[in-house]
Amino acid sequence: MTGWTDERGKRLTDYPRPSVAVDTALLTVRDETLCVAVVDRGGSKRLPGTFLHEGELLAEAVERSLQQRVGLAGVVPRQLRTFDAIDRDNRGRVLSVAHMIALPEQQLVDIGVVPVDEAVGLDFDHDLIVAEAVATLRREYVGHPDPAWLLGERFTILDLHRTHVAIDPTTAHKDTFRRAMMRQLVETDQMETGTVGKPARLFRRM
Repeated sequence: MTGWTDERGKRLTDYPRPSVAVDTALLTVRDETLCVAVVDRGGSKRLPGTFLHEGELLAEAVERSLQQRVGLAGVVPRQLRTFDAIDRDNRGRVLSVAHMIALPEQQLVDIGVVPVDEAVGLDFDHDLIVAEAVATLRREYVGHPDPAWLLGERFTILDLHRTHVAIDPTTAHKDTFRRAMMRQLVETDQMETGTVGKPARLFRRM
């Protein structure tokens, strides 16, 4: 649209152009604790992220940042929201389109993570991004059996409860939790293996 102007006669180039970044809260449960991936860059810690390149889609920038920062490929984080505080980045005006994803621990074996309660003092406003991602995940886990599939397709009720407690410590006691979840689970004919004592029944989601 060459020569385009708005109702005040201004061209697109007359408006300030803030930089756009993408940052991803990559969550997992490790050692029965909800954790988030953190990148250490010269002593400063932040979420994996990058700036949006010319002609690049946000999803492409997220994919590139995860590959470059933590060596993770083949996952599709979803948008959380845009963080646009004026002073969020001391390098200049930068908008961050924050993303989030929760993955099984096995997919993050070689990726450095910290408990979400210790993810404080991160660069920019990444503490806020982590907090919002955690709050979002907790809302999704209320009343639904492991919606992020951190446990895979089949699991015991005990493992399911432990995962929910790791994500949200206010999760109900085991008996109450079991009653609430059983309506959404199907009992399989398989038992857990590699355990000491009587093996527990495996369940799957409906």
